Amino acid sequence: MAVCHPVEQKVWDGTRVVLVGNPNVGKSAIFGALTHQRVIVSNYPGTTVEITQAALPNGAVLIDTPGTNSLTAQSDDERVTADYLSANHAEIGAVVQIADAKNLRRALLLTVQLSQLGLPLVLVLNMMDEAVTNGVHIDTDRLGAKLGIDVVKTVAVRGEGIDQVLAALPAARVPHVELTALPHDGYPPRALKLKRELHTVADLLHEVISHSAPADRRWVRQLGRWMVHPVLGWTFLLAVLWLVYKFVGEFGAGTLVGFLEETVFGQWINPAATSLIDTVLPIPFIHDLLVGDYGIITMALSYGIAIVFPIVATFFLAFSILEDTGYLPRLAIMFNRVFNLLGLNGKAVLPMVLGLGCDTMATMSTRILETRKERLLVTLLLALGVPCSAQLGVVLGMVNQVSTAGMLLWAGVVIGTMFVVGWLAAKLLPGARSDFILELPPLRLPQIGNITVKTVARVEWYLKEVLPLFVVGTLILFALDKTGALAVVERLAAPLVVNALGLPAAATGAFLIGFLRRDYGAAGLFALALAGELNTQQMIVSLIVVTLFVPCVANVLMIAKEYGAKIALYVVLTVFPLAFAVGALVNVVLNWLHIQL
Repeated sequence: MAVCHPVEQKVWDGTRVVLVGNPNVGKSAIFGALTHQRVIVSNYPGTTVEITQAALPNGAVLIDTPGTNSLTAQSDDERVTADYLSANHAEIGAVVQIADAKNLRRALLLTVQLSQLGLPLVLVLNMMDEAVTNGVHIDTDRLGAKLGIDVVKTVAVRGEGIDQVLAALPAARVPHVELTALPHDGYPPRALKLKRELHTVADLLHEVISHSAPADRRWVRQLGRWMVHPVLGWTFLLAVLWLVYKFVGEFGAGTLVGFLEETVFGQWINPAATSLIDTVLPIPFIHDLLVGDYGIITMALSYGIAIVFPIVATFFLAFSILEDTGYLPRLAIMFNRVFNLLGLNGKAVLPMVLGLGCDTMATMSTRILETRKERLLVTLLLALGVPCSAQLGVVLGMVNQVSTAGMLLWAGVVIGTMFVVGWLAAKLLPGARSDFILELPPLRLPQIGNITVKTVARVEWYLKEVLPLFVVGTLILFALDKTGALAVVERLAAPLVVNALGLPAAATGAFLIGFLRRDYGAAGLFALALAGELNTQQMIVSLIVVTLFVPCVANVLMIAKEYGAKIALYVVLTVFPLAFAVGALVNVVLNWLHIQL
């Protein structure tokens, strides 16, 4: 670490320390290590899309800003960072820039821009282990002297260098960087300024960086190239999907759900709860409320814990492993040509993959896309056909109950619907597709610590945010049943649910609650399937409809927040009728062709 002044620890009451850095440099990992808060650590851009804050041990408030490549904002998430630094200039005690040590050129361009803000700065070179492996050697003492600031080496995922970052904060200084003088040559002022910044970075790199032969990781680099190969890349993708299906769809939705539903709840919890309530509170209303057909224990907790939780937990674990390996950016490259057909580029796959965790968070992450057209298109596709983790887990459980042909039919109809809607929307919405520029991180062995933190954080989110909604949904069904309104709704919906979709009337309740959260609706349909009340064709039709539902009320509210109530209303009025229309069409075609699945 290059330290120009003695460091003294002190408490900064009310002082803000702001984390800034390029996407994919481990900024969220540093945030978590400094504050001991659980945050999602990802190996692809766009995870942090809002301002996050937590307390530091020295009393300061640490602010985590979205990843940015430049203070000349090109996208919404970059604009958030630039605006925050500008609007809160007086309150900021220090800026901590996180850099990828093996990609110092990109980082130093941001350092030069930050130096012009007049804010105290500490430069953190993260992923030093990967830099050394790649033969990159940085003279941090010389770099610190040239910039006039402290430069700290870290390996955030192992906690190395974190104490040095904290120690450097009280002595953070305003960097002194003189831009290289260049002739004007007719350049516009903005272009000339960028050219001077680039030359300044080149001069710095020449003085502080050296290279040696990288460690022999040829097989890893070759594996990375295969993963984006036009032919072999799809083989890898199919292999990944197969492994995820075996782990989540068969082990999670089969083995774990079977044990929890049939043994834990079926033989232990539900009978014991029923016996206890009937003994202690032998009141019919209390019995029905807690352990009846729409009881909090027998339905809400049974659905949320026995059916959905094991599937969600296994999916979270699988998703965290994929994140930690660096595979997701390669997925973006594989899908670039596919998304081009929809007026998008491969970068759009990142919020859509994030939607497999939570559509609401994914809607926010569309800010990484550079044009309003792209953001609207991805938001529509997220609402239409990208199941969140809770729903996807239940869907995989249902898919496990049908034949391969049925599974392919479900997937084909959903993907086909998304393509048709996306293609039409791309034609109707004004605007052009942005350029596709994405840095590929190296393939990494997943870190057990990272995977554990991410999985636990997501499970915690499910238990806090989703499980209570299962209770709310059950209470709604209970109230509708007790007042007779559910029977009325079932009769009114019969022409649609029974006649058009070919489903039993009992499915109406699942669709009704699906308006609150479609994963809860999916759980209701899964329960019907497990009870033998849905045949294969009915399972496929119901799967199609519930997959094409709007994810949840929270997602609709997020769309309204991002784009306005009018756009949110358009999305709802497009998605709901389309979901039922596609399901009805599939049912009619299957009946007409007399296809046995």
